[in-house]
Amino acid sequence: MPVDNIRYDLLTQDALRGVIRTVLTNAAAKGLPGDHHFFITFDTRAEGVRMSPRLKASYPEEMTIVLQHQFWDLTVAEEDFEVGLKFNGISERLHIPLKAVKAFLDPSVQFGLQFTLEPEAGTAKADAPAVAAVSTPERKKPKPELKSELAREAKPALKQDPKPELKREPKQDPKSSGPQEAPAPAKGKKGDTAPATTGEVVRLDRFRKK
Repeated sequence: MPVDNIRYDLLTQDALRGVIRTVLTNAAAKGLPGDHHFFITFDTRAEGVRMSPRLKASYPEEMTIVLQHQFWDLTVAEEDFEVGLKFNGISERLHIPLKAVKAFLDPSVQFGLQFTLEPEAGTAKADAPAVAAVSTPERKKPKPELKSELAREAKPALKQDPKPELKREPKQDPKSSGPQEAPAPAKGKKGDTAPATTGEVVRLDRFRKK
């Protein structure tokens, strides 16, 4: 499968977050046009999110706010925005990074955006140790010294194994049905027995007596 080294998915999400930035900037400057209003869902655990402990306890993972009738002091920056809202009659001010936004919806025109959070903006950073704990452990490689020790023990065993000796059978006369007897050794001039084969050792004192 080809690898996307350019990361078009992240570039697309950044571009779509730019849409949210532009829409909120216009709303902060001119108010909401017509029937437009926004539902914004964000990750309350994301880095950079600022909210009261009361809201944090009520929404430990994510939260959806509505910008329609009762909101004030909407300010938009390059990477985040702030807005004032009421929750159960209590005024709160939220600071939300754009990278923490998980969904944006304008129900008046059925327009919506869905986002996949980056590890540093979502919970992947906190969940990283758990993923590492359940990952498949690596197989242990055999120790080099154990491998070499086995090799040293195996080599002498091969050297000590003697080669089988080849025994030559006496040649048989094809005309004879039985085995042939070895020829009698040839006699020398003085009755000494001559070497039967060139492989025998002749003593030197035999030549000295001559």
